[in-house]
Amino acid sequence: MDKKYFIAGNWKMNGTLASLSEIIKIDKACAQLDSDLVLCLPATIINAASEKITSNKLVIGAQDCHPKDTGAFTGDISAMMLKNVGAKMIIVGHSERRMSCGETSLLVKEKATSIINTGLPAIICVGETEEQKLSGETEKVVCSQLKNSLPNMSNDENTIIAYEPVWAIGTGKVPSLDEINHVHETLRNLLREVKGASISKTIRILYGGSVKPDNAKEIFSLDDVDGALVGGASLKADDFINIAKQAQI
Repeated sequence: MDKKYFIAGNWKMNGTLASLSEIIKIDKACAQLDSDLVLCLPATIINAASEKITSNKLVIGAQDCHPKDTGAFTGDISAMMLKNVGAKMIIVGHSERRMSCGETSLLVKEKATSIINTGLPAIICVGETEEQKLSGETEKVVCSQLKNSLPNMSNDENTIIAYEPVWAIGTGKVPSLDEINHVHETLRNLLREVKGASISKTIRILYGGSVKPDNAKEIFSLDDVDGALVGGASLKADDFINIAKQAQI
C-alpha cells in the first residue's frame, strides 16, 4: 500500500479497569496489522492499559488536557501529567468539548501547543454541525477551526488532523464519499497554504463519525483520507480490529 493508515479509537467517558480485557484483545490482534493503532482512553485507566500492552504496536493516548503544565486548576490534567502516566498522544478540539464545554479554537490551539511542547503529538479535531452543513458553511467552519487551532510549530510529525462532522458522530449518519473527499481535500489545500506543500502532503487527516467495519473500506479508499478516529466502535475489540483490517484489504 502507498500509505500507512492511522486508526485511533476515542473511548470518551467509557471504560474502567474491567475494560482492560478489551484493550488486551486489541493489543494481541494489532500485532498482525500494518496500520498505526491508538486507543485514547479515560485518564483513569491510561497507566493500567500502558502497563498491560505488550505488542509495541498499540499506542495509548488521552482525550483532552489543560493548556498549562501545572497550577491551581482543580480537577484538570496537563499534557505533562498524561505523558507521565503513559499517554503517547492527546486529542484536542473534539466537537463534544467545543460544544458542551464552550471551547474555542484559540483554547484548542493553546492545548495543542502544550501537547507538542511536552513532546507528544496532538490530534486536532474539526467539524461542522448539521445546521452549518445545511447552510452551506461546512468549508468555512472547518477551515476556520483548523486555521485557528493549529499551533505555529505543527508539522507532519507532531500533528494529526481529524475531520468529524458533528451530525455524524454517534448517529449512524455518514456523509457521502464525495462529501468526505471534498472536505479532506479542502483541509489539505488549507494546510498547503499555511504549512507548505511538503508538510501538507504527509500530514495525516483522519475521518471520524459513525465509522464502522462495513463502511471503513470505502472511506479508506479516498485519496486524502489517512485513517479514522473511531468512537463507539472502538470500545469492542472485534469492531475496532475489523475496522483496522479494512485499511489493508
